[in-house]
Amino acid sequence: MKTCCAAYSYRRELTSGAMKLEDFIETCWRLGLDGVELTAYYFESLEEDYLRRLKRLAVDYGLDIRATAVGNDFCIPDPDARAEQVKLVKKWVDVSLYLGAPILRVFAGRVPEGYSEDEAFSWAVGAFKECADYASTKGVVLALENHGGITLTSDRVVRIVEAVDSEWFRVNLDVGNYRVDPYREIEETARYAVHVHAKFLDVRPDGSDGKIDYAKILDILRKTGYKGHLSIEYEGEEDATSAVPRAAKFLKRLIGGG
Repeated sequence: MKTCCAAYSYRRELTSGAMKLEDFIETCWRLGLDGVELTAYYFESLEEDYLRRLKRLAVDYGLDIRATAVGNDFCIPDPDARAEQVKLVKKWVDVSLYLGAPILRVFAGRVPEGYSEDEAFSWAVGAFKECADYASTKGVVLALENHGGITLTSDRVVRIVEAVDSEWFRVNLDVGNYRVDPYREIEETARYAVHVHAKFLDVRPDGSDGKIDYAKILDILRKTGYKGHLSIEYEGEEDATSAVPRAAKFLKRLIGGG
């Protein structure tokens, strides 16, 4: 396994303007990580000149652009609005291809008021099928994050993956997002994972997390044969500039990479 970091970890700095994606890429190099996950929210542009600059910078620092991430919603009742979300995901498939990122993290959404979960499931599966078909022609894997809503539990995630039924549609396993029986649910979805969010919520002085047992999680991932990246996604109260470096050192030690 390798390590990377989601730009979302530095959302405060990136949103305030204290950091740009270029700075984030350099920061990940300084932390000794193997790659970066570039979240759509923080791109200044989707023009080729800008994308080319990010790609070249990652090459300079020897980092993989392991994944991109888009904030789509496929649980929208209006078919025209949902079609626009499909266009958004397809656009980010193209961006991922241009950047050389093999994975695009996607969301499903939440059941809107007045509708059933089965209806939302049907909308999402239809949209994912269309997007996965498109992604397959570009060589980009869509990775569905377990992110509440209709992906709240492992059985719901598995149900969606099996219904879409495409090798280009898999899971972005966020180890901090399951709420019912986290370690069992992580184990149930790990076999579908192509990307893992190593969530950090409460980074201790030694870099471990006060709420998540990473030794147990790594044991699960190894048993299921996961060989991809662990992408740090920090969501704690402490500033990312001090918390993420500790988390990175801890994670690298744990997997034997530093």
